[in-house]
Amino acid sequence: MIRGTLKRFDEFGLSAKTLEAVKAMGYDSPTPVQEKAIPLVLEGRDIIAAAKTGTGKTGAFSLPSMDKLGHAKGGRGPLMLVITPTRELADQIGTVCGQIAQHTNHRITTVVGGLSYNPQIEKLRRGTDVLIATPGRLIDLMDQKAVNLSEVSLLVLDEADRMLDMGFLPAVRKIVAACPKQRQTLLFSATIDRSITNNMKSLLSDPAVVEIAHKGETADTIEQYIIRTPQTVKAALLKAVLEEKGSERVIVFARTRSRADSTCRRLKRAGYTVEAIHSDRSQNQRKRALERFANGEANIIVATDVLARGIDVSEVNYVINMDLPSQPEDYVHRIGRTGRAGRCGFAVSFVSPDTESALRDIQKLIKREIPEMKLANFDFAAAEAEAVQKSQNTQARRDPELAQAKRELAKREQKKAKRRQENAEKNETKASASRNGKRKGQGSAKPERPVNGRKNQGRGKQQGSKQLSQSQAPKRAASGASDMRPGRAHRAAMQKRRSR
Repeated sequence: MIRGTLKRFDEFGLSAKTLEAVKAMGYDSPTPVQEKAIPLVLEGRDIIAAAKTGTGKTGAFSLPSMDKLGHAKGGRGPLMLVITPTRELADQIGTVCGQIAQHTNHRITTVVGGLSYNPQIEKLRRGTDVLIATPGRLIDLMDQKAVNLSEVSLLVLDEADRMLDMGFLPAVRKIVAACPKQRQTLLFSATIDRSITNNMKSLLSDPAVVEIAHKGETADTIEQYIIRTPQTVKAALLKAVLEEKGSERVIVFARTRSRADSTCRRLKRAGYTVEAIHSDRSQNQRKRALERFANGEANIIVATDVLARGIDVSEVNYVINMDLPSQPEDYVHRIGRTGRAGRCGFAVSFVSPDTESALRDIQKLIKREIPEMKLANFDFAAAEAEAVQKSQNTQARRDPELAQAKRELAKREQKKAKRRQENAEKNETKASASRNGKRKGQGSAKPERPVNGRKNQGRGKQQGSKQLSQSQAPKRAASGASDMRPGRAHRAAMQKRRSR
């Protein structure tokens, strides 16, 4: 529930339909910015309003504006135009206006970048009462003659300071020039500073100033802490904080898109349900990630600074600044994602030696010193030693000489393995051939069958005599007796006769 103030919504003079919407949205009593802004909007005054983030600024302009807004006929409109810097903020405003429109019967259209033009153009052709747009996409539609702003009677510039930071001032001036001069203009910002008054005040006519928050002011419902840590230990420290403080409904802010993605991957490997949101993600991916977080399907969102004001999810338990922002004002918007609408929350910021100066700038802006948080179960020395070892292993993998040596060693091992395989195949081939030969010899051998007993006996005698004569011949030669076997004696006699 939203924290109450002295007034009630039924004291503002809102219509019965709008009061039904207030009840359906769960609002009991107005916040300070709503208490001051709603009567001025109902009077038709231009206003410049500054309030702490998360204090109901969307309701402060949408409730009174739609309460008195007419209805466009047929395919005409819009009658009310809301300009906001990010797609997420546009969706958030569209959701709030849609809830009100269920009771006031207004048509709501949201046009943002990252989505197809054709469905948005088709909706505009059918007509709309309230158009919510990001500057870039609206300019594109204006160039295509797909939208006509000549009937706008109420213009809302939401998060005006952020639009200036993102370089949208030329686009905003072009959009304002396309609207009628006779209109009511409402400018809402986190803070009112010189850049707002110098660049935006000329777009309004005698504006009333509603200043609930001053520059650098943070919500009283947010407790703030820092943890000093080496840069190399941040990944391990993040897991330790999640283990000790809880890992449900947490937003982690990183400085860059690549760091957000790498942090998301590490947390997923550790078993957490995580979604990353940054400008490289498509509109559908970002919308799906926010829906999963809102529904409890994802417990952690890792985001970049460009979305620090575009995330509006209820009951965020706490925020972790893994990297301090480069602009001190972004710190205020980051931690403003928790402790919203009167609820309590806390923020933890990791401070490395190279970001000590950024911490001093933040503390100067918010006019307070941020205390340190101690983690009972985290050993910085062990974590740093482990980080150094991982860094050395990574460097070793990237060393060109070591990489070449590893490749050569791998080639030698492959050659050895190939030779062992070839030798094994050869041995297997020889063994297989030997086994096949034995089986063949055993299969071709036939038992000797006697055909004629006498023939066998005669053959046996002849073989026996041959064996005997062969065995006796060496004995005669050894004893010196002449060789008188048939044939040889005749040749010896003939040789003797010739010699005479």
